[in-house]
Amino acid sequence: MPITATVRPASRLITPTDHTLVLIDFQPQMAFATQSIDGVSLRNNAALAARAAAGFQVSTILTTVAARSFSGPMFDEVTDAFPQHELIDRSTMNCWEDANVVAAVNAIGKPRVVLAGLWTSVCIVGPALAALEQGYDVLVLTDACGDITSEAHERAVARMVQAGAQPMTALQYLLELQRDWGRADTYELTTGIARELAGAYGVGIAYATAMFGASEG
Repeated sequence: MPITATVRPASRLITPTDHTLVLIDFQPQMAFATQSIDGVSLRNNAALAARAAAGFQVSTILTTVAARSFSGPMFDEVTDAFPQHELIDRSTMNCWEDANVVAAVNAIGKPRVVLAGLWTSVCIVGPALAALEQGYDVLVLTDACGDITSEAHERAVARMVQAGAQPMTALQYLLELQRDWGRADTYELTTGIARELAGAYGVGIAYATAMFGASEG
């Protein structure tokens, strides 16, 4: 039988309202030992994800581990996007073993979770595997994660993918939330974040706007 295409997005594509973003342990003590990604890129990608979520009003959980006693405060690039947000501090390495984090996930009640943070092999693998086992769709912003070696990061990503998690990047996350340049109400938000944080793509947007007033809408 012939296949008939229809004009509709794949159900696996995320929307601003179908998921909870969980940003985990973007803290100095965790970043000091991170070697799989350079610090500038890590902070940039974390900021990109945070700004995207805040701009599109995505349900977001910010959680730290031992913030006062050992690991330090969450990156300003993340918390600045959510100035009124309460952070959940934990003792557990796996945030899915913390009752307050799980209560926040349940209170939001979304069927998907998107994860990013430090380190990939511990603080991201733990909640990813738990959420998958409990029936959630799980996506991981792999370039907004990092680990003590590239090997540790890559093996962690492979382990999560084999279990059913879907990898994506921070820029992909932003653009998937927008998905149509005809959505004028978030056009300036999306291109503004990209101009500032999306590397060469952002430079291209700035150039096209400045030189001949171009826009993708």
